[in-house]
Amino acid sequence: MLFFTICPKYNWPTMPNAFRQGDVISYPEMCSAIGASVQRGMNFRLRGRSVVLMNRRPGAPYDDQVDDEGGILIYEGHDCSTSVDFPHPKKVDQPEFSPNGSPTQNGLFADSARRHKELGTPPEQISVYEKIRTGIWVYNGVFDLIDFWIDNSTGRKVFKFKLKLIHSDKYVLAGETNPTSEDDRIIPSWVKLAVWKRDQGKCQKCGSNTGLHFDHIIPYSKGGSSKDPKNIQILCGKHNLQKHDRIE
Repeated sequence: MLFFTICPKYNWPTMPNAFRQGDVISYPEMCSAIGASVQRGMNFRLRGRSVVLMNRRPGAPYDDQVDDEGGILIYEGHDCSTSVDFPHPKKVDQPEFSPNGSPTQNGLFADSARRHKELGTPPEQISVYEKIRTGIWVYNGVFDLIDFWIDNSTGRKVFKFKLKLIHSDKYVLAGETNPTSEDDRIIPSWVKLAVWKRDQGKCQKCGSNTGLHFDHIIPYSKGGSSKDPKNIQILCGKHNLQKHDRIE
């Protein structure tokens, strides 16, 4: 049975991917949309949809990277848990299998990428959420998992997963009659942080601090940049949709 609830921001049913790319959400909203409490960063087929959490703030535990064009995410695999046997997870290889032989999350994602690359199976689709402040997350969209490799540059085995952003028009909400292509690119983390601080976490039209969205003032498709804070603003859902209706 497909899980759904009522999204508190828009008052319509939510399912995995019901958010629009760039939506600012709380942890409870994220869990509600996914249909489960998310307790770890990598989640292979959680409630039918693979989910990863990323964090590119200073001091983040993993080195997730976004390419200059904003359409490719290089997501770093996760370390083993701290234990008596592994008191310093950053000094040992990231595990592909657990001690009992079952695949870890690294292993599950790697096997999926391997099957796609070698056997031509459809790529795993992954919903990506990014933490920008404590309790504040941004939905970065749906990505195809297209490749993986092992990086040994730090003296240990580290998994790297290549994710390609899927055009958001394939995942617009029911009833949204005028989707735009502004969401083709990920807004860099430093831009989100700068805009959040500048706009004080409020809609720039009405001052609302709920139902927020990172909005391109000039859409990417019309020459606007995702890498310039001056071209990004925070709007509430109402004013974001009103602005889209005026884009020709």
